[in-house]
Amino acid sequence: MAELIRIYEDNPNPKQIKQVVNALRDGALVIYPTDTVYGLGCDISNVSALERIAKLKNVKLEKANFSFICEDLSNLSDYVKQIDTRTFKILKRCLPGPYTFILPGNNNLPNVFKKKKTVGIRVPDNSICNALVSGLGNPIISTSIRDEDDVIEYTTDPSLILEKWDKHVDIVIDGGYGDNIASTVIDLTGDEAEVIREGKGSLEIY
Repeated sequence: MAELIRIYEDNPNPKQIKQVVNALRDGALVIYPTDTVYGLGCDISNVSALERIAKLKNVKLEKANFSFICEDLSNLSDYVKQIDTRTFKILKRCLPGPYTFILPGNNNLPNVFKKKKTVGIRVPDNSICNALVSGLGNPIISTSIRDEDDVIEYTTDPSLILEKWDKHVDIVIDGGYGDNIASTVIDLTGDEAEVIREGKGSLEIY
């Protein structure tokens, strides 16, 4: 049974944030709000938790395209190869915000992702999300929780999310109604920026 924790985005309660951070460190799967849709995440350094998410998404862990939720761009070099000035300016302009940027991964990626050549970086504009990553001290691995209903696509109501995911995750954070439009995904690994998925983020990134 998942625990529902109500956290207010305008002033996240440090005690509740610490509770969730401790759970993440212990291998918990957490559904949490972002600046777009609700996400499903875990501690990037907890392999058993990563394997649980991969199983839920029905993908092999080493082939999974999960995003790295980061607090800001200061630790980018931990996981990403050196990027040029143009790319960095795009990241600075757009983040925090509703984007996922595909960047070239480096040799410091966690062992389970060593074979991946690229990594998706997210810095959501959401204080709950940022507080969790800050408290954890490293990125949260994340994937969006799509709905099987083709009409709905993304569930926005935390109580309905809890109802559906109750037996699969450990914590659902109620941060208010979520959005139903996912992040814009842009690949910055080539000479030109390539839009992989148009979402909430504007395509006017230059």
